[in-house]
Amino acid sequence: MTLQQLRYAVAIADHKSMNKAATELFVTQPSLSNTIKDLENEIHIEIFIRSNRGIVITPEGEEFLGYARQMLDHYRLIEERYVDHTALKKKFSVSMQHYTFAVEAFIQMAKKFGMDEYEFAVHEAKTSEVIENVHLNRSEVGIIYKNEFNSKFIDKILRENDLEFIPLFDCKIYVYLSKSNPLAKKEIIDFEDLQQYPCLSFEQGDNNSFYFAEEVLSTYDYRQIIKADDRATLLNLMVGLNGYTLCSGIICKELNGDEYAAVPLNTEETMTIGYIKHKRMPLSVLGEKYIEELIKYKEMVL
Repeated sequence: MTLQQLRYAVAIADHKSMNKAATELFVTQPSLSNTIKDLENEIHIEIFIRSNRGIVITPEGEEFLGYARQMLDHYRLIEERYVDHTALKKKFSVSMQHYTFAVEAFIQMAKKFGMDEYEFAVHEAKTSEVIENVHLNRSEVGIIYKNEFNSKFIDKILRENDLEFIPLFDCKIYVYLSKSNPLAKKEIIDFEDLQQYPCLSFEQGDNNSFYFAEEVLSTYDYRQIIKADDRATLLNLMVGLNGYTLCSGIICKELNGDEYAAVPLNTEETMTIGYIKHKRMPLSVLGEKYIEELIKYKEMVL
């Protein structure tokens, strides 16, 4: 396997076309095709499925290309620093379920390191996308939760993708709602209290399984439920429709404002917040610093 083969494979994936990739690489299409066939024979997987309409990346190919891109990025770092003697920004990316505290931890890390020498990326995404982003090396770490209900399923998915879950802290379950909601004045909320208000849940797309739900107690028979795609919409629905969601109880007023409250739910259920990463792959300096910022929220668990 050579760096040239990796470059060729990534170029084809980026263009979704052998011809376009060959033009960019200044090689003939037959030469490019033969190079990829040699690579596929060597690694014993099919990266691309070829057809008259172009190429399709196989699931095994997606995984391989994730590692290929990472290797090419590292090679460019070495080349630009030690051959071209130019400074290249270090990169750090994190994917997460819709947690304000995870965004706040990212902000604090970015402030400490500054933006001049680093290139950051943060993705609030569906649960399956968080796992996929880490699996394909689009993100170094992913922030998700586990509980008694989804633990075995999530662990199975992580094993299949050569990932591991590292717990950070345990949380009780809270009802997150607008302070204008009558329930916000209660010291503790029962399930019966929630029946007249819509439960707000993040849409999980094609993987809309109870196990992928970002909200605990996803199998409860809610009388009213509204799906949303982003956190801003969810917050608007809390104010406009007196909706609510279930959460860890960690509130970041700096980002969401002080119009919202977290009230304990009368249940024995708990959730564990943690991060996922590749097995046997140590965290980068930025990754470690980000996790340090996250751990600080352990003291804020209500």
